[in-house]
Amino acid sequence: MKSKIFVALTFPSIMAFSALIVDNNRSAIQLPQADTTKWPASFEFGRQATPAEIAAWDIDVRPDGKGLPPGKGDAKTGSTIYTLKCAVCHGAGGRQAPDEKLLGAALVGDTLATSRPKTIGNYWPYATTLFDYIRRAMPYNQPGSLTDNEVYSLTAYLLNANKIIKNNTVINAQTLPKVVMPAKKLFIMDNREGGPEVK
Repeated sequence: MKSKIFVALTFPSIMAFSALIVDNNRSAIQLPQADTTKWPASFEFGRQATPAEIAAWDIDVRPDGKGLPPGKGDAKTGSTIYTLKCAVCHGAGGRQAPDEKLLGAALVGDTLATSRPKTIGNYWPYATTLFDYIRRAMPYNQPGSLTDNEVYSLTAYLLNANKIIKNNTVINAQTLPKVVMPAKKLFIMDNREGGPEVK
């Protein structure tokens, strides 16, 4: 009696397979051939992150200001930093001229009702988000390179440019969470418990 052996791979692991023995009478006998190799406890890639390494990445800032670091800044200082590190992508003063195509988004807009595109002043609901985003992601070519004081200063400059704070307002961990953004009232909390229709 001649037999043929076929190997069929099973999903999800190619390490587990079954062999089918087919004889001349077209009957099949399935012989289980499961791999008994155990997964290792560790693949020996990398190492455990240290508390200092985790802290360096744990920099999120909440809407209520929790997570803001020590430091301070003002619009005048922020204007200089913006010119040196931000204007190349976001345009002079954060505005996009009619004949200009910015690499980054425009940051300064007009009123809530008519402004397009969406900017810090007419769309963002929390001022603390501005600090969080700048510190985490800007400038585009060197994210995370700004000091906390530089980020506070840029935040102050952009809030002032959007006519949200006065030119002499000092922004820090205490004052930033108190800034009321014009667009906050346009957002509806979706708490999954009913309430007004979310549009």
